[in-house]
Amino acid sequence: MPEKVLFKSESRRSRESIAAYLRAVADSLDAGDAITLTQGGESTTLDPPAEPTFEVKAEREGPAEGSGELSVEFEIEWDENADSAGADGELQIE
Repeated sequence: MPEKVLFKSESRRSRESIAAYLRAVADSLDAGDAITLTQGGESTTLDPPAEPTFEVKAEREGPAEGSGELSVEFEIEWDENADSAGADGELQIE
């Protein structure tokens, strides 16, 4: 299935700034509100269902030996035309 990017932002931010963005998303999810992403003249609003799929991934990219790039990704995913559910176990983040 082809992918269409609706919004993309990538920039270096402080840990505190990233935490503030994540808190804003968490507050919107907790309240059952839509999430609006805005940067410059670009904006998109998404309204996750009550039980979307939540994916957490930690990755290391680069050569097998030596330094590489580490990342942690949080993804909230759902079908546009249906509620999606799927909890395979309790996720814990410490």
